[in-house]
Amino acid sequence: MLCPASTFPASSLPSLLYNVSDFSTKNRGDDAIARSKREGGHMGRRFGIFLLMILFAAASPAQEKKRVAVLDFEYATVSDSVAAIFGTNVDVGKGVRDMLIQNLVNSGTYSVIERSAVDKILQEQNFSNSDRADASSAAKIGKLLGVDAMIMGSITQFGRDDKATNVGGGLLGRSLGGFGIGGASRRESKAVVGLTARIVSIDTAEILAATSGTGESKRSGTSLLGAGGNSGAAGGAGIDMSSSNFANTILGEAVRQAVDALSKDLDQNAARLPTREITVEGLVADVADSTLILNVGTSGGVKVGDKLQVRRTVREVKDPASGAVLRRIENTVGEVTITEADGASSVGTFSGAGKPEVGDRVATPQ
Repeated sequence: MLCPASTFPASSLPSLLYNVSDFSTKNRGDDAIARSKREGGHMGRRFGIFLLMILFAAASPAQEKKRVAVLDFEYATVSDSVAAIFGTNVDVGKGVRDMLIQNLVNSGTYSVIERSAVDKILQEQNFSNSDRADASSAAKIGKLLGVDAMIMGSITQFGRDDKATNVGGGLLGRSLGGFGIGGASRRESKAVVGLTARIVSIDTAEILAATSGTGESKRSGTSLLGAGGNSGAAGGAGIDMSSSNFANTILGEAVRQAVDALSKDLDQNAARLPTREITVEGLVADVADSTLILNVGTSGGVKVGDKLQVRRTVREVKDPASGAVLRRIENTVGEVTITEADGASSVGTFSGAGKPEVGDRVATPQ
């Protein structure tokens, strides 16, 4: 029902309009606040989910890299080619190994043992060049190094395309006083390099993965080693295959391509390495306050950051017939956290209620 106009005096109209406008504005403000709360709630939930994802990722343990060691590559198949190219026998297997190690370290897929540590073990074990292709020998070295697997390989091609495993050279190359490449008079030279590698289990000497890599490069008006002849750093037993001088030759380019392809293939096969549970056992060799020196190191599986139990034998149970120790009854003295480690020993900081002594046993926590 409509009210007559006289019910609302003209003087009250502005006040009425103001009240209506104020009510409308208030409603719009309430709606805006409600929307803001809803949007804030959505953002809060999204932020909460995002934060949980970050916390979960931080709490999840990172997958530990598999530890590997690389042996010098075997190159008996191409030894004649090598001698013809460089004028003398050059250990190109060592050069390929060094380049491969650099690639694997840079990619970060594996934890690669320092080559000096590998060479030390090889010398101690009288490891010869003929053992480079022997999986059983590689597995033995791997156990001493405490790695998950060994990488060993062969150079199958090294030289010109027409004779991949034998450059030749003949009288022409020698008459030029050069590297015996036998193609110095050709307008175009082509270098081809082929590599193979195996990932070997240190437990069974089983080949876990077989990989390969090839590379080739060609250039007009040059030899395999660029300028040809006995040119300074290019020839002789002292050649550095990782140097820029060698890398800039067509043979160096082919080697680089082959090593890059091989390392990529090795990275893709990292999942084939089994997860090994390493059990460390050793003895306390020295005690100085809270610092312990142990008689077990990286070759026994010790790594910096490891926490090992320190135990003391209180009683031995022996077989009455043979005298062999059947069981050792031990008390836990405390824990040692490894701070340094080399192949044969390690250093750690002791913590615990007991007092460590020389001869106490250290082991992976059970």
